[in-house]
Amino acid sequence: MIGDGGAGRRDRRPHPAVVAVHGTVAAFGTYACMYGFRKPFTAGLYAEDPFTPGMKATLVAAQLLGYTASKLIGIRVIAEMPARRRIGTLLGLIAVAEAAWIFFAILPPSFGAPCLFLNGLPLGMVFGLVLGFLEGRRLSEAFIAALCCSFIVADGISKTVGLQLLAAGVPERWMPAAAGAVFAIPLVFFARMLGQVAPPSDDDVEARAAREPLDHNARIGFLRRNGWVVGAICLAYLLVTVLRSLRADFARELWTALGATGEAGVFTRSELWVALTVLVPMVVLARVGDNRRAFRAGLALSCLGLAAVAAACLAWPRGGLDPFAFMVLVGTGLYLPYVAVHATVFERLIALTRDRANLGFLMYLADSAGYLGVCGVMLARRASLTGDAVLPLFLDAGIWVAVAGIAALVFAGIASRPAAVRPG
Repeated sequence: MIGDGGAGRRDRRPHPAVVAVHGTVAAFGTYACMYGFRKPFTAGLYAEDPFTPGMKATLVAAQLLGYTASKLIGIRVIAEMPARRRIGTLLGLIAVAEAAWIFFAILPPSFGAPCLFLNGLPLGMVFGLVLGFLEGRRLSEAFIAALCCSFIVADGISKTVGLQLLAAGVPERWMPAAAGAVFAIPLVFFARMLGQVAPPSDDDVEARAAREPLDHNARIGFLRRNGWVVGAICLAYLLVTVLRSLRADFARELWTALGATGEAGVFTRSELWVALTVLVPMVVLARVGDNRRAFRAGLALSCLGLAAVAAACLAWPRGGLDPFAFMVLVGTGLYLPYVAVHATVFERLIALTRDRANLGFLMYLADSAGYLGVCGVMLARRASLTGDAVLPLFLDAGIWVAVAGIAALVFAGIASRPAAVRPG
């Protein structure tokens, strides 16, 4: 039965290797296809008739506002969502997002921002729905790292598809809806696979703690006991999300400013290198049995990534990197903390404390903070998000994000020391 999360099949569990492959492929495919309904539009410039120069920043901000609203709503909705309703909800949300692209194509450009808001509003909850099938397992890091790699790779693929549709003569207004149609059938296939993933085994629950829907009182109780640690992690995550979104949403402008132009495939190639580099340490962390050691290792890996971002932003003006190396190094540095928080840091914090919690709740807290920050930057620096102005802003922000992010993560590691393992 689609959407039951494997309930009722504990007496006939498949081999762990089968569960691992099934879960990884299903999660990777489902979320990668979701990106086909969100990101292809960023391959366009939206600066010529019927659009106007600078309109792209407005459209990106509108989509992010919808996405951010979705994350805020998801703090409650995802935390309380039962497994049996996840897949039906996911497909319904994607359908709304595609409808928004159709409206974008047929309505006058003045309706562009509301259409982008409507597109972002349902998509922000898809990640939490997918995540619910993967958390609370001894291999959760590997599963979630694969899920995160899906949006690293899919970000590049979706832009490549968008550029190819534009090159084929599809108008900018229709390109996002056409891209969604390309990804629709694969999405349904992978979503069916995801709904059939077996639930965590008894050994998984013993190692990582049971994951249950959370009501309001349970959410508040967890934050009262662990608020300083969660807050510091969310601050670092906010900074990383802002810079990661600038790199993703204005990738075409950044590549042009760096001197690399004209090749659609560069988006996909660069992100494949980033994904492969990020995936390896996440798989290694999945093999660390001690939750405290894995938690600290996740924080350390995140700091290493931020240090790489600072190094790249300092090296570029001095001619120390070529464009491809710069984008890969910055991408890797940003995605290491981004993926570590998703896959290891919050996952092991729950396992370490044995508090009643679920990963969706904590991730939607962090995502809400992150995307509110992105929206603020988009609105406050709209004039700096066009043409050659994007690169100087990105270089300056990269250094400050690295310094402040490392400080916040070090504080999280210090604040977590008194945490004692509570009985499950």
